[in-house]
Amino acid sequence: MSAGRLVFIKGDDKGLRWSYAVNVTHSTLASEPMRDWIPDLTHNDKPRYIAIAEIIAADIRSGRLNPGDRLPPQRKLAVNLDIDFTTVARGYVEAQRRGLVESRVGQGTFVLGQVRRESAKPSTRTELVDLSMNLPPEPSDPDLIARMNDGYAEVGRDLVGLLRYQGFGGSRHDKDAASAWLSRRAMVPSQERIFVTPGAHPAMAAILALLAKPGETVLCEALTYPGVRAISAQLGLKLTGLPMDRDGIDPDALADACARLAPKALYLNPTLQNPTTLTIPAARRAALAAVARRYRLPIVEDDAYGFIPLHGPPPFAAIAPDITWHIAGLAKCIGAGLRAAYVVAPDTRSGWPFAAALRASNVMASPLTVALATRWIEDGTADSILRFIRAETAARQKLAAELLPKASFQADPLSFNLWVPLPKPWTRSAFIGHMRARRIGIVASDAFTALGEPDESVRVCLGGPSTREQVRGALEFMAHALSESPERSSTFL
Repeated sequence: MSAGRLVFIKGDDKGLRWSYAVNVTHSTLASEPMRDWIPDLTHNDKPRYIAIAEIIAADIRSGRLNPGDRLPPQRKLAVNLDIDFTTVARGYVEAQRRGLVESRVGQGTFVLGQVRRESAKPSTRTELVDLSMNLPPEPSDPDLIARMNDGYAEVGRDLVGLLRYQGFGGSRHDKDAASAWLSRRAMVPSQERIFVTPGAHPAMAAILALLAKPGETVLCEALTYPGVRAISAQLGLKLTGLPMDRDGIDPDALADACARLAPKALYLNPTLQNPTTLTIPAARRAALAAVARRYRLPIVEDDAYGFIPLHGPPPFAAIAPDITWHIAGLAKCIGAGLRAAYVVAPDTRSGWPFAAALRASNVMASPLTVALATRWIEDGTADSILRFIRAETAARQKLAAELLPKASFQADPLSFNLWVPLPKPWTRSAFIGHMRARRIGIVASDAFTALGEPDESVRVCLGGPSTREQVRGALEFMAHALSESPERSSTFL
Protein backbone atom coordinates (compact mmCIF):
# COMPACT_ATOMS: atom_id res chain seq x y z
CA MET A 1 0.00 0.00 0.00
CA SER A 2 1.26 3.52 -0.80
CA ALA A 3 2.45 5.62 2.10
CA GLY A 4 -0.16 8.01 3.45
CA ARG A 5 -2.07 8.77 6.62
CA LEU A 6 -5.23 7.43 8.26
CA VAL A 7 -8.31 9.63 8.13
CA PHE A 8 -11.43 8.69 10.14
CA ILE A 9 -14.67 9.43 8.34
CA LYS A 10 -17.98 9.50 10.25
CA GLY A 11 -21.57 9.82 9.12
CA ASP A 12 -25.19 9.61 10.15
CA ASP A 13 -27.73 8.14 7.74
CA LYS A 14 -31.32 8.13 9.01
CA GLY A 15 -30.22 7.66 12.59
CA LEU A 16 -27.64 4.98 11.74
CA ARG A 17 -24.23 6.20 12.77
CA TRP A 18 -21.10 4.80 11.06
CA SER A 19 -17.36 5.40 10.81
CA TYR A 20 -14.35 3.88 9.02
CA ALA A 21 -10.68 4.64 8.43
CA VAL A 22 -9.13 5.35 5.04
CA ASN A 23 -5.45 5.34 4.13
CA VAL A 24 -5.11 8.59 2.15
CA THR A 25 -2.30 9.19 -0.34
CA HIS A 26 -1.56 12.12 -2.69
CA SER A 27 -3.93 10.59 -5.23
CA THR A 28 -6.93 10.70 -2.87
CA LEU A 29 -6.33 13.83 -0.83
CA ALA A 30 -5.17 17.21 -2.09
CA SER A 31 -2.38 18.83 -0.13
CA GLU A 32 -2.43 22.41 1.14
CA PRO A 33 -2.28 25.21 -1.41
CA MET A 34 1.15 26.06 -2.80
CA ARG A 35 1.00 29.57 -1.37
CA ASP A 36 4.68 30.22 -2.10
CA TRP A 37 4.68 28.88 -5.68
CA ILE A 38 5.55 31.80 -7.98
CA PRO A 39 7.01 30.84 -11.38
CA ASP A 40 10.01 32.84 -12.57
CA LEU A 41 9.08 34.08 -16.04
CA THR A 42 12.16 36.25 -16.55
CA HIS A 43 14.27 33.53 -18.17
CA ASN A 44 11.63 32.14 -20.54
CA ASP A 45 11.20 33.86 -23.89
CA LYS A 46 7.96 32.05 -24.75
CA PRO A 47 4.52 33.71 -24.48
CA ARG A 48 3.79 34.00 -20.76
CA TYR A 49 0.93 31.54 -20.71
CA ILE A 50 3.15 28.93 -22.39
CA ALA A 51 5.95 29.76 -19.94
CA ILE A 52 3.63 29.14 -16.98
CA ALA A 53 2.70 25.68 -18.31
CA GLU A 54 6.34 24.82 -19.01
CA ILE A 55 7.46 25.90 -15.53
CA ILE A 56 4.72 23.75 -13.98
CA ALA A 57 6.11 20.79 -15.95
CA ALA A 58 9.68 21.60 -14.91
CA ASP A 59 8.71 21.96 -11.24
CA ILE A 60 6.90 18.62 -11.33
CA ARG A 61 10.03 16.99 -12.70
CA SER A 62 12.24 18.64 -10.09
CA GLY A 63 9.92 17.76 -7.20
CA ARG A 64 9.03 21.34 -6.31
CA LEU A 65 5.45 20.45 -7.23
CA ASN A 66 4.01 17.11 -6.16
CA PRO A 67 0.88 15.17 -7.12
CA GLY A 68 -2.07 16.62 -5.27
CA ASP A 69 -0.55 20.06 -4.67
CA ARG A 70 -3.01 22.86 -5.17
CA LEU A 71 -1.74 25.73 -7.27
CA PRO A 72 -2.35 29.33 -6.15
CA PRO A 73 -5.66 30.87 -7.19
CA GLN A 74 -5.37 32.40 -10.62
CA ARG A 75 -6.14 35.96 -9.55
CA LYS A 76 -3.68 35.80 -6.66
CA LEU A 77 -0.92 34.50 -8.93
CA ALA A 78 -1.70 37.23 -11.47
CA VAL A 79 -1.23 39.86 -8.73
CA ASN A 80 2.02 38.24 -7.56
CA LEU A 81 3.39 38.15 -11.13
CA ASP A 82 1.97 41.57 -12.03
CA ILE A 83 0.35 40.22 -15.19
CA ASP A 84 -3.19 39.93 -16.52
CA PHE A 85 -5.51 37.40 -14.91
CA THR A 86 -6.38 36.05 -18.37
CA THR A 87 -2.71 35.21 -18.99
CA VAL A 88 -2.58 33.08 -15.84
CA ALA A 89 -5.91 31.49 -16.74
CA ARG A 90 -4.57 30.56 -20.19
CA GLY A 91 -1.44 29.17 -18.56
CA TYR A 92 -3.49 26.89 -16.31
CA VAL A 93 -5.62 25.80 -19.27
CA GLU A 94 -2.47 25.02 -21.27
CA ALA A 95 -1.08 22.99 -18.34
CA GLN A 96 -4.36 21.09 -18.10
CA ARG A 97 -4.28 20.41 -21.84
CA ARG A 98 -0.84 18.88 -21.37
CA GLY A 99 -2.12 16.60 -18.64
CA LEU A 100 -0.17 18.32 -15.87
CA VAL A 101 -3.03 19.60 -13.72
CA GLU A 102 -6.77 19.31 -13.31
CA SER A 103 -9.29 21.96 -12.38
CA ARG A 104 -12.02 21.14 -9.86
CA VAL A 105 -15.03 23.43 -9.65
CA GLY A 106 -15.10 25.25 -6.34
CA GLN A 107 -11.82 23.72 -5.18
CA GLY A 108 -9.02 24.97 -7.40
CA THR A 109 -6.32 23.65 -9.72
CA PHE A 110 -4.37 20.56 -8.63
CA VAL A 111 -1.18 18.92 -9.84
CA LEU A 112 -1.95 15.51 -11.35
CA GLY A 113 1.34 13.68 -11.31
CA GLN A 114 4.91 13.25 -12.44
CA VAL A 115 5.66 14.35 -15.98
CA ARG A 116 6.90 11.42 -18.03
CA ARG A 117 9.01 11.97 -21.10
CA GLU A 118 9.81 8.80 -22.97
CA SER A 119 13.17 8.53 -24.62
CA ALA A 120 13.13 9.25 -28.31
CA LYS A 121 12.56 6.01 -30.15
CA PRO A 122 14.27 5.20 -33.42
CA SER A 123 12.01 5.90 -36.35
CA THR A 124 10.40 2.84 -37.86
CA ARG A 125 10.39 4.65 -41.22
CA THR A 126 14.11 5.38 -41.59
CA GLU A 127 14.28 3.00 -44.55
CA LEU A 128 12.15 5.51 -46.45
CA VAL A 129 14.61 8.39 -45.97
CA ASP A 130 16.06 9.73 -49.22
CA LEU A 131 19.73 10.23 -48.38
CA SER A 132 20.29 12.12 -51.63
CA MET A 133 18.52 15.11 -50.02
CA ASN A 134 20.26 17.74 -47.89
CA LEU A 135 18.50 17.08 -44.59
CA PRO A 136 18.75 18.94 -41.27
CA PRO A 137 19.63 16.92 -38.15
CA GLU A 138 16.55 15.34 -36.59
CA PRO A 139 15.53 16.30 -33.02
CA SER A 140 16.28 13.67 -30.38
CA ASP A 141 15.64 15.59 -27.14
CA PRO A 142 12.61 14.00 -25.38
CA ASP A 143 11.28 17.33 -24.10
CA LEU A 144 11.47 18.92 -27.53
CA ILE A 145 9.80 15.93 -29.16
CA ALA A 146 7.10 16.07 -26.47
CA ARG A 147 6.49 19.75 -27.26
CA MET A 148 6.22 18.90 -30.94
CA ASN A 149 3.71 16.17 -30.12
CA ASP A 150 1.74 18.55 -27.91
CA GLY A 151 1.38 20.96 -30.82
CA TYR A 152 0.33 18.15 -33.12
CA ALA A 153 -2.28 16.99 -30.60
CA GLU A 154 -3.64 20.51 -30.23
CA VAL A 155 -3.96 20.92 -34.00
CA GLY A 156 -5.77 17.57 -34.14
CA ARG A 157 -8.57 18.93 -31.97
CA ASP A 158 -10.00 20.55 -35.11
CA LEU A 159 -9.19 17.64 -37.40
CA VAL A 160 -12.56 17.65 -39.16
CA GLY A 161 -12.26 21.34 -40.00
CA LEU A 162 -8.73 20.85 -41.31
CA LEU A 163 -9.91 18.18 -43.73
CA ARG A 164 -12.01 20.68 -45.66
CA TYR A 165 -11.06 22.64 -48.74
CA GLN A 166 -9.84 26.10 -47.78
CA GLY A 167 -9.08 29.32 -49.57
CA PHE A 168 -5.76 29.52 -51.38
CA GLY A 169 -2.80 31.39 -49.91
CA GLY A 170 -3.49 30.92 -46.22
CA SER A 171 -5.92 32.38 -43.70
CA ARG A 172 -5.25 35.70 -41.99
CA HIS A 173 -4.21 33.74 -38.91
CA ASP A 174 -1.68 31.71 -40.89
CA LYS A 175 -0.39 34.83 -42.63
CA ASP A 176 0.10 36.49 -39.25
CA ALA A 177 2.31 33.57 -38.26
CA ALA A 178 4.13 33.78 -41.60
CA SER A 179 4.69 37.50 -41.10
CA ALA A 180 6.10 36.91 -37.62
CA TRP A 181 8.43 34.24 -39.00
CA LEU A 182 9.57 36.41 -41.95
CA SER A 183 10.28 39.34 -39.63
CA ARG A 184 13.32 37.39 -38.41
CA ARG A 185 14.77 38.05 -41.88
CA ALA A 186 14.15 41.81 -41.78
CA MET A 187 11.01 41.59 -43.92
CA VAL A 188 7.68 43.23 -43.14
CA PRO A 189 5.57 42.62 -46.27
CA SER A 190 1.85 43.30 -46.33
CA GLN A 191 -0.44 40.30 -46.07
CA GLU A 192 -1.52 40.83 -49.69
CA ARG A 193 2.02 39.93 -50.79
CA ILE A 194 2.34 36.82 -48.57
CA PHE A 195 1.20 33.40 -49.77
CA VAL A 196 1.23 30.17 -47.77
CA THR A 197 2.13 27.49 -50.30
CA PRO A 198 2.54 23.67 -50.31
CA GLY A 199 6.34 23.77 -50.27
CA ALA A 200 9.20 25.54 -52.03
CA HIS A 201 9.18 23.32 -55.14
CA PRO A 202 5.59 24.01 -56.25
CA ALA A 203 6.10 27.69 -55.49
CA MET A 204 9.30 27.82 -57.52
CA ALA A 205 7.69 26.02 -60.45
CA ALA A 206 4.75 28.44 -60.47
CA ILE A 207 7.01 31.50 -60.29
CA LEU A 208 9.32 30.34 -63.10
CA ALA A 209 6.33 29.39 -65.27
CA LEU A 210 5.02 32.95 -64.85
CA LEU A 211 8.34 34.60 -65.63
CA ALA A 212 9.61 32.51 -68.55
CA LYS A 213 8.20 30.60 -71.51
CA PRO A 214 9.63 27.35 -72.91
CA GLY A 215 12.94 28.01 -74.66
CA GLU A 216 13.68 31.19 -72.71
CA THR A 217 16.70 31.62 -70.42
CA VAL A 218 16.89 31.60 -66.64
CA LEU A 219 20.23 32.36 -64.96
CA CYS A 220 21.68 30.68 -61.88
CA GLU A 221 24.98 29.94 -60.12
CA ALA A 222 27.53 27.71 -61.87
CA LEU A 223 26.85 25.15 -59.12
CA THR A 224 23.19 25.27 -58.21
CA TYR A 225 20.37 23.46 -56.45
CA PRO A 226 19.30 20.28 -58.33
CA GLY A 227 15.64 21.13 -57.77
CA VAL A 228 15.77 24.21 -59.96
CA ARG A 229 17.51 22.18 -62.67
CA ALA A 230 14.69 19.62 -62.59
CA ILE A 231 11.95 22.29 -62.60
CA SER A 232 13.58 24.17 -65.48
CA ALA A 233 13.82 20.97 -67.51
CA GLN A 234 10.15 20.21 -66.90
CA LEU A 235 9.19 23.72 -68.02
CA GLY A 236 11.47 23.62 -71.07
CA LEU A 237 13.60 26.54 -69.83
CA LYS A 238 17.27 27.09 -70.64
CA LEU A 239 19.01 27.17 -67.25
CA THR A 240 22.38 28.86 -67.66
CA GLY A 241 25.01 28.91 -64.93
CA LEU A 242 27.23 31.95 -64.33
CA PRO A 243 30.84 32.05 -63.11
CA MET A 244 31.32 32.28 -59.35
CA ASP A 245 34.05 33.32 -56.95
CA ARG A 246 34.21 32.97 -53.17
CA ASP A 247 31.40 35.56 -52.79
CA GLY A 248 29.01 34.09 -55.37
CA ILE A 249 28.10 35.10 -58.93
CA ASP A 250 30.41 37.66 -60.55
CA PRO A 251 28.33 40.85 -61.09
CA ASP A 252 30.14 41.58 -64.37
CA ALA A 253 29.29 38.09 -65.62
CA LEU A 254 25.65 38.73 -64.69
CA ALA A 255 25.62 42.03 -66.61
CA ASP A 256 27.20 40.38 -69.65
CA ALA A 257 24.65 37.55 -69.60
CA CYS A 258 21.78 40.04 -69.29
CA ALA A 259 23.05 41.94 -72.34
CA ARG A 260 23.65 38.83 -74.47
CA LEU A 261 20.92 36.37 -73.46
CA ALA A 262 17.91 38.52 -72.48
CA PRO A 263 17.18 36.23 -69.48
CA LYS A 264 13.78 36.21 -67.84
CA ALA A 265 14.88 35.51 -64.24
CA LEU A 266 17.86 34.99 -61.95
CA TYR A 267 17.60 32.08 -59.51
CA LEU A 268 19.69 32.38 -56.34
CA ASN A 269 20.16 30.25 -53.23
CA PRO A 270 22.14 32.97 -51.45
CA THR A 271 22.55 31.75 -47.86
CA LEU A 272 24.45 28.53 -47.07
CA GLN A 273 24.15 27.75 -50.76
CA ASN A 274 23.47 24.18 -51.77
CA PRO A 275 25.98 22.62 -52.48
CA THR A 276 28.95 24.98 -51.94
CA THR A 277 27.77 26.25 -48.49
CA LEU A 278 28.81 29.82 -49.36
CA THR A 279 26.76 32.80 -48.20
CA ILE A 280 26.72 35.82 -50.50
CA PRO A 281 27.94 38.80 -48.42
CA ALA A 282 25.87 41.97 -48.19
CA ALA A 283 28.08 44.00 -50.55
CA ARG A 284 27.87 41.37 -53.31
CA ARG A 285 24.11 41.11 -52.81
CA ALA A 286 23.78 44.85 -53.33
CA ALA A 287 25.94 44.67 -56.47
CA LEU A 288 23.90 41.82 -57.97
CA ALA A 289 20.62 43.54 -57.09
CA ALA A 290 21.84 46.71 -58.83
CA VAL A 291 22.62 44.80 -62.04
CA ALA A 292 19.26 42.97 -61.90
CA ARG A 293 17.38 46.24 -61.43
CA ARG A 294 19.29 47.87 -64.31
CA TYR A 295 18.13 45.10 -66.65
CA ARG A 296 14.70 44.72 -65.01
CA LEU A 297 15.58 41.12 -64.24
CA PRO A 298 13.35 39.40 -61.63
CA ILE A 299 15.21 37.58 -58.86
CA VAL A 300 13.86 34.27 -57.54
CA GLU A 301 15.35 33.99 -54.06
CA ASP A 302 15.30 30.47 -52.63
CA ASP A 303 15.96 31.27 -48.97
CA ALA A 304 15.78 27.66 -47.76
CA TYR A 305 18.64 28.09 -45.28
CA GLY A 306 18.18 31.78 -44.53
CA PHE A 307 16.88 31.22 -41.01
CA ILE A 308 19.80 29.03 -39.94
CA PRO A 309 22.48 31.73 -39.35
CA LEU A 310 21.85 33.94 -36.33
CA HIS A 311 23.12 37.09 -38.02
CA GLY A 312 23.15 36.53 -41.76
CA PRO A 313 23.07 39.28 -44.40
CA PRO A 314 19.66 40.66 -45.38
CA PRO A 315 17.75 38.76 -48.07
CA PHE A 316 17.39 40.09 -51.59
CA ALA A 317 13.72 40.65 -50.77
CA ALA A 318 14.82 43.30 -48.26
CA ILE A 319 17.42 44.84 -50.59
CA ALA A 320 15.35 44.84 -53.79
CA PRO A 321 11.76 43.95 -52.83
CA ASP A 322 10.32 45.37 -56.06
CA ILE A 323 12.04 42.74 -58.26
CA THR A 324 12.38 39.79 -55.88
CA TRP A 325 10.23 36.70 -55.46
CA HIS A 326 11.16 35.40 -52.01
CA ILE A 327 10.61 31.73 -51.09
CA ALA A 328 10.98 30.87 -47.40
CA GLY A 329 10.60 27.11 -47.13
CA LEU A 330 10.25 25.41 -43.75
CA ALA A 331 11.88 22.12 -44.79
CA LYS A 332 15.44 23.04 -43.80
CA CYS A 333 14.78 25.14 -40.70
CA ILE A 334 12.07 22.97 -39.10
CA GLY A 335 11.73 19.64 -40.90
CA ALA A 336 11.74 18.29 -44.44
CA GLY A 337 8.35 16.61 -44.01
CA LEU A 338 6.70 19.94 -43.18
CA ARG A 339 5.76 20.73 -46.75
CA ALA A 340 4.98 24.42 -46.48
CA ALA A 341 6.68 27.57 -47.70
CA TYR A 342 5.98 31.27 -47.41
CA VAL A 343 6.23 33.22 -50.65
CA VAL A 344 6.55 37.00 -50.78
CA ALA A 345 5.60 38.50 -54.15
CA PRO A 346 7.28 41.70 -55.40
CA ASP A 347 3.95 43.52 -55.25
CA THR A 348 0.25 42.84 -54.81
CA ARG A 349 -0.47 42.76 -58.54
CA SER A 350 2.20 40.09 -59.18
CA GLY A 351 0.56 37.84 -56.63
CA TRP A 352 -2.70 37.48 -58.57
CA PRO A 353 -1.41 35.37 -61.48
CA PHE A 354 0.90 33.50 -59.10
CA ALA A 355 -2.05 32.47 -56.94
CA ALA A 356 -4.03 31.38 -60.01
CA ALA A 357 -1.13 29.31 -61.37
CA LEU A 358 -0.34 27.59 -58.10
CA ARG A 359 -3.98 26.92 -57.31
CA ALA A 360 -4.49 25.31 -60.72
CA SER A 361 -1.71 22.80 -60.05
CA ASN A 362 -1.91 22.33 -56.26
CA VAL A 363 -5.37 23.57 -55.17
CA MET A 364 -4.05 24.61 -51.73
CA ALA A 365 -1.45 23.92 -49.12
CA SER A 366 -2.44 21.13 -46.73
CA PRO A 367 -4.50 22.82 -43.99
CA LEU A 368 -3.27 20.25 -41.46
CA THR A 369 0.38 20.98 -42.27
CA VAL A 370 -0.13 24.73 -42.27
CA ALA A 371 -2.02 24.62 -38.96
CA LEU A 372 0.86 22.70 -37.39
CA ALA A 373 3.42 25.20 -38.72
CA THR A 374 1.34 28.09 -37.40
CA ARG A 375 0.97 26.44 -34.00
CA TRP A 376 4.70 25.74 -33.69
CA ILE A 377 5.58 29.31 -34.68
CA GLU A 378 3.11 30.80 -32.21
CA ASP A 379 4.02 28.66 -29.20
CA GLY A 380 7.79 28.84 -29.73
CA THR A 381 8.29 25.20 -30.77
CA ALA A 382 9.59 26.28 -34.19
CA ASP A 383 12.24 28.42 -32.52
CA SER A 384 13.22 25.50 -30.27
CA ILE A 385 13.61 23.22 -33.30
CA LEU A 386 15.65 25.88 -35.07
CA ARG A 387 17.94 26.26 -32.04
CA PHE A 388 18.42 22.49 -31.94
CA ILE A 389 19.29 22.38 -35.66
CA ARG A 390 21.85 25.15 -35.21
CA ALA A 391 23.49 23.54 -32.20
CA GLU A 392 23.56 20.03 -33.62
CA THR A 393 24.81 21.22 -37.01
CA ALA A 394 27.62 23.17 -35.36
CA ALA A 395 28.60 20.08 -33.36
CA ARG A 396 28.73 17.94 -36.50
CA GLN A 397 30.71 20.54 -38.42
CA LYS A 398 33.16 20.62 -35.51
CA LEU A 399 33.58 16.86 -35.88
CA ALA A 400 34.31 17.29 -39.59
CA ALA A 401 36.92 19.95 -38.85
CA GLU A 402 38.59 17.67 -36.29
CA LEU A 403 38.49 14.42 -38.25
CA LEU A 404 38.97 15.28 -41.92
CA PRO A 405 42.28 16.35 -43.49
CA LYS A 406 42.81 20.10 -43.31
CA ALA A 407 41.59 22.12 -46.29
CA SER A 408 40.04 18.98 -47.81
CA PHE A 409 36.50 20.37 -47.93
CA GLN A 410 34.41 23.54 -48.05
CA ALA A 411 31.79 24.21 -45.39
CA ASP A 412 30.18 26.74 -43.08
CA PRO A 413 29.89 26.10 -39.32
CA LEU A 414 26.10 26.05 -39.75
CA SER A 415 25.75 24.23 -43.08
CA PHE A 416 24.21 20.75 -43.16
CA ASN A 417 26.71 19.57 -45.73
CA LEU A 418 30.32 19.59 -46.89
CA TRP A 419 31.48 20.30 -50.45
CA VAL A 420 34.43 17.99 -51.05
CA PRO A 421 36.77 18.29 -54.05
CA LEU A 422 38.25 14.77 -54.24
CA PRO A 423 42.03 14.29 -54.31
CA LYS A 424 43.50 12.34 -57.20
CA PRO A 425 43.18 9.53 -58.11
CA TRP A 426 39.70 9.41 -56.53
CA THR A 427 36.72 9.76 -58.85
CA ARG A 428 33.29 10.73 -57.62
CA SER A 429 31.77 7.38 -58.62
CA ALA A 430 34.53 5.43 -56.84
CA PHE A 431 34.20 7.54 -53.71
CA ILE A 432 30.42 7.20 -53.54
CA GLY A 433 30.73 3.45 -54.00
CA HIS A 434 33.33 3.32 -51.23
CA MET A 435 31.05 5.18 -48.80
CA ARG A 436 27.86 3.35 -49.84
CA ALA A 437 27.30 1.48 -46.55
CA ARG A 438 27.95 4.40 -44.18
CA ARG A 439 24.37 5.74 -44.03
CA ILE A 440 25.51 9.22 -44.96
CA GLY A 441 24.17 11.07 -47.98
CA ILE A 442 26.73 11.66 -50.74
CA VAL A 443 25.82 13.15 -54.12
CA ALA A 444 28.13 13.65 -57.12
CA SER A 445 28.80 17.08 -58.63
CA ASP A 446 26.84 16.08 -61.75
CA ALA A 447 23.58 16.94 -59.96
CA PHE A 448 24.64 20.55 -59.31
CA THR A 449 26.67 21.59 -62.36
CA ALA A 450 25.03 24.27 -64.54
CA LEU A 451 28.20 25.60 -66.20
CA GLY A 452 30.92 23.49 -67.81
CA GLU A 453 31.61 19.84 -67.06
CA PRO A 454 31.21 18.25 -63.62
CA ASP A 455 34.48 17.96 -61.72
CA GLU A 456 35.51 15.29 -59.21
CA SER A 457 33.60 16.72 -56.24
CA VAL A 458 30.80 15.46 -54.00
CA ARG A 459 28.32 16.89 -51.52
CA VAL A 460 28.35 15.11 -48.15
CA CYS A 461 25.28 15.61 -45.93
CA LEU A 462 25.81 15.53 -42.15
CA GLY A 463 22.12 15.67 -41.17
CA GLY A 464 19.12 13.40 -41.56
CA PRO A 465 18.27 10.45 -39.30
CA SER A 466 21.91 9.59 -38.56
CA THR A 467 22.98 10.23 -34.96
CA ARG A 468 26.06 12.28 -34.13
CA GLU A 469 27.99 9.12 -33.35
CA GLN A 470 27.02 7.58 -36.68
CA VAL A 471 28.21 10.75 -38.41
CA ARG A 472 31.47 10.53 -36.47
CA GLY A 473 32.00 6.96 -37.66
CA ALA A 474 31.29 7.92 -41.26
CA LEU A 475 33.67 10.89 -41.08
CA GLU A 476 36.44 8.72 -39.62
CA PHE A 477 35.95 6.25 -42.46
CA MET A 478 35.91 9.12 -44.94
CA ALA A 479 39.08 10.65 -43.48
CA HIS A 480 40.93 7.39 -44.02
CA ALA A 481 39.70 7.21 -47.61
CA LEU A 482 40.78 10.79 -48.42
CA SER A 483 44.27 10.13 -47.09
CA GLU A 484 44.71 6.93 -49.12
CA SER A 485 44.35 5.89 -52.74
CA PRO A 486 41.16 4.08 -53.83
CA GLU A 487 43.09 0.81 -54.09
CA ARG A 488 44.60 1.02 -50.59
CA SER A 489 41.30 1.97 -48.93
CA SER A 490 39.08 -0.41 -50.89
CA THR A 491 36.81 -2.76 -48.95
CA PHE A 492 35.68 -4.78 -51.98
CA LEU A 493 36.38 -8.52 -51.92
